[in-house]
Amino acid sequence: MDKATEKAKEIKCIVWDLDHTMWDGILLESGEVMLKPHMRDILAELDSRGILHSIASRNDAEHAMGKLRELGIASYFLYPEINWGAKSMSIEKICGNLNIGMDTILFIDDQPFERDEVQSVHPEVACMDAAAYETLLAHPRLNPRFITEDSTRRRAMYMEDMQRKQEEESFAGPQEAFLSSLGMRFVISEAREEDLKRAEELTVRTNQLNATGYTYSYEELDKIRQSPDYMLLVCELTDKYGSYGKIGLALLELKESYWHLKLLLMSCRVMSRGVGTVMLTYIMQQAKSEGKALRADFKQTDRNRMMYVTYRFANFVEVANDGQGNILFENDLNQIQPFPPYIEVKVTVAGRKG
Repeated sequence: MDKATEKAKEIKCIVWDLDHTMWDGILLESGEVMLKPHMRDILAELDSRGILHSIASRNDAEHAMGKLRELGIASYFLYPEINWGAKSMSIEKICGNLNIGMDTILFIDDQPFERDEVQSVHPEVACMDAAAYETLLAHPRLNPRFITEDSTRRRAMYMEDMQRKQEEESFAGPQEAFLSSLGMRFVISEAREEDLKRAEELTVRTNQLNATGYTYSYEELDKIRQSPDYMLLVCELTDKYGSYGKIGLALLELKESYWHLKLLLMSCRVMSRGVGTVMLTYIMQQAKSEGKALRADFKQTDRNRMMYVTYRFANFVEVANDGQGNILFENDLNQIQPFPPYIEVKVTVAGRKG
């Protein structure tokens, strides 16, 4: 992907400084600070668009979090880093915890030194002077084309995931026993018109578990959805904590003698849940039952090696490679992995309810 395309990526998380940025004044000097004008409304509006917030601030953590709670805005901030270390390190930790790319972060700070320090270590992070914070709502990278149900619940879904992680860390037993305790339910269905906004969003936002990296517009997906030559599948994952939302998408071209998997992607938020192969297993089972061979496109990028491993682990073999990262896989469907035993798989595809 070229640099122009990379720069156009939607921002997934804004990382805020606090003193003279989130509020006027220095907390440790006066104790009395005032939230910047319109800040509460800006946080709420961006949150409703599915844009996450975090903090990288040189401050006393207990004091700063107490002030954020007093101001009634603490719940907006996921994985805040309030310490005396370098802000580039704080942003690296936030990025890792959220499992998003550095090139989807916007860092806001009033100090040129802090912005320069972050840029010197992470040149792909966008930086903004805190003086410009009131322009955020009009920022092109903060205005997703669609606001989906998953967008509005994004922060809640991350908070549910924090609960899962806490339980996982305290769970005494093997990983599979923990996964069984979650009561996971994986629902595969044909995309409906109301799924298409989220489907477009998935192609734009998902990089790590995306077999080709291609993006599709709502209009393109709607045309595909209505064509008898294609099948467009979406999947949703739920567990005892709630819904992860629509987390996967598959686009199949239905040829006479074979099915061609043109796109397969899965949200990186479910990587640790062992569900990455469920959609692929379902497609393989169906192709075999229809007496079709199965081919799959793959485009190597600097981020999607995990998807390459997924294909190879599922016994796909390379039948063409242009040396430019474009690979055509094929599978003889002689060996198909079963669904993981700790997941209930529900299928609501026409003619294949189950």
